[in-house]
Amino acid sequence: MTETADAIVIGAGVIGAAVAYELARAGRHVLSLDANGAAGHGSTAGSCAIVRVHYSTLEGCAMAYEGFHDWAGWRDYLGAPADETLAEFRQTGCLVMKTDANDQLSRHMKMSDALGCPYEEWSTEQITARLPIYRMDRFAPAKRIDDPSFGEPTGGALAGGVYWPTAGYVTDPALSAQNIAAAAGRAGARFRYNAEVAEILSQGGRVAGVRLASGEEIHAPVVVNVAGPASRRVNEMASVTGDMTIETRPLRQEVVHVPAPEGFDFYNDGLIVSDSDIACYCRPERGNNILIGSEDPPCDDHQWVDDRDWSTDFSDQWTTQALRYAQRVPSLGIPSRTRGVVELYDAATDWIPIYDRSSLPGFYMACGTSGNQYKNAPVAGRLMAALIAYCESGGDQDTDPLTFRLGHIDHEINTGFFSRKREINRESSFSVLG
Repeated sequence: MTETADAIVIGAGVIGAAVAYELARAGRHVLSLDANGAAGHGSTAGSCAIVRVHYSTLEGCAMAYEGFHDWAGWRDYLGAPADETLAEFRQTGCLVMKTDANDQLSRHMKMSDALGCPYEEWSTEQITARLPIYRMDRFAPAKRIDDPSFGEPTGGALAGGVYWPTAGYVTDPALSAQNIAAAAGRAGARFRYNAEVAEILSQGGRVAGVRLASGEEIHAPVVVNVAGPASRRVNEMASVTGDMTIETRPLRQEVVHVPAPEGFDFYNDGLIVSDSDIACYCRPERGNNILIGSEDPPCDDHQWVDDRDWSTDFSDQWTTQALRYAQRVPSLGIPSRTRGVVELYDAATDWIPIYDRSSLPGFYMACGTSGNQYKNAPVAGRLMAALIAYCESGGDQDTDPLTFRLGHIDHEINTGFFSRKREINRESSFSVLG
């Protein structure tokens, strides 16, 4: 007998699990499929899992500030029993350096004001009092290590920064996806792992289900593509890319893992720092270590890859990121043994995700989310469930997009902002910052 469901969700990363959770809570019989062996074992596991509230657009800020409330009340969001082990959200706050590249954060502060999101302006002296290992010289524009002027200050000092207290990170991103999958299971969703989708089925002009690599067919009138770095391939299987002005592609990224300088407890006294002057962001890690990621400066080549054939070995990008951060922290030790994470992001053209229907009725997509949407997973789950209900009841998302209300912060979003057919958003950072 062919298995059936009301909705199939392809992908059980943090966002896929959240979509399954919300669809199941809405009363649908949901089957979630993932090619990996457990929830959160794809790109979610390699995420830095940073929960921040500053984005380059008001919609991005609103989604993130809404999501913060879910992470801060994680057990309540999940409806989890008291004895369930949950991923930990460490609310360290996030400091963003004021630079010419971000217009001294003037727009970001205005957007926070509009949303009632708290922040503090920090002077250079306040920053170095909190982070005495930091030097505040300017180094922009970011350079590669083979540039003759790499590491040389370019004149003057940074003007300070902005600190958002409603920020932090999740210590175990894979566990967070498993927490949501468990909540989805309590709501009636089913999960199948090691189940690779090989074909999207259609009949009578709408989606009809999927065929697995094993040859098994599963039928459903709704299929949601939340396949992360594989989402482009899944969209191509469904033949829905023809009307998309925004594309998604798998992007290879490296995150550096180095010990904090001796004498400074970065794990307890550090915080998340976004620094476009050196094109790096960082956060604390267990064992008094620091994770360092890239903010995608123009001098770095983007490594677009095939999600089925890519290298997990570190490259000279690891050294470049470590030494860029050492410009800010001269006492940083650079170990001879490279440690960290090499993973894929599912990046959209303008680094703003697609939360939308497709040209194939019944086939939906939550794509282009890797790198800057981890924090928004609970909100994305609710948005996608509402959007699917709207479209399946006759709403025309392309011409009259759903208005989605954010419950925690009492704000409305026109979901057309996330359309697959939108114009490229020039307000975006065109980077992992979103």
